[in-house]
Amino acid sequence: MQEFAGKHLFVAGGSSGINLGIATAFAQSGARVSILSRNPDNIEAAVQQLRAAGAAAVSGFAADVRQYDAVAAALAQAAAAHGAIDVLVSGAAGNFLAAAANLSANGFRTVMEIDLQGTFNVLRAAWPHLRKPGAAVLNISAAQSWLPMPMQVHVCAAKAGIDQITRTTALEWGPSGVRVNSIAPGPIAGTEGMARLAPHAASLQAWTEAVPLQRLGTLQDIAQAAMWLCSSQASYINGVVLPVDGGLALGGSSAITAAMRPPA
Repeated sequence: MQEFAGKHLFVAGGSSGINLGIATAFAQSGARVSILSRNPDNIEAAVQQLRAAGAAAVSGFAADVRQYDAVAAALAQAAAAHGAIDVLVSGAAGNFLAAAANLSANGFRTVMEIDLQGTFNVLRAAWPHLRKPGAAVLNISAAQSWLPMPMQVHVCAAKAGIDQITRTTALEWGPSGVRVNSIAPGPIAGTEGMARLAPHAASLQAWTEAVPLQRLGTLQDIAQAAMWLCSSQASYINGVVLPVDGGLALGGSSAITAAMRPPA
């Protein structure tokens, strides 16, 4: 989408996986890209990838989304370097498998802080730097926000909260001309999240069979959906959570529970 040429994209969690895939797609369209991540080594590798993809300019910032002041400082520096933020993506996340009866309070809190508190921190700190009117905000949610899944009570709670942040900020920020939406990716091949949910070939096959389209998603599938939702083609869409999952959620919790069952 050439409409993003020269526009400023900021991606929290942008040094790997789905978020880096989104950033790469925008870079290929000639956008100016800022990414934020905790790991400086990952940031440098991602910056090089984005430059090679054709970004008009690239900046990387090391910060933990749980630390509001650090996030706010990174966003201010990004805006000073590349101008007002046209597209903001908040996608930092943490996940691991744990039954509710065995999940520690610290483990639950950690995921809530990264996913939920981190989403609020990114959006709140970005607000002064968003281009108004015209900015698009995209949160990365998951099917866990509305479908209960075994071993995922912490993620289910965090993602449900993110969806409500999406709806509430869409309501409050809409009058300023800022749209806020979410996408909920399904099982995406080659991501750390999928490796955690399907560590064996048999479980990976079970996930594939649970998707009506009978395939795992790709980074490109998510990136294309993200670009469309943030583009002028979706200019009247605000406050939605868009599943990009090949129809996985249509099978409900039972299908997902079966896919997550350990192989015999």
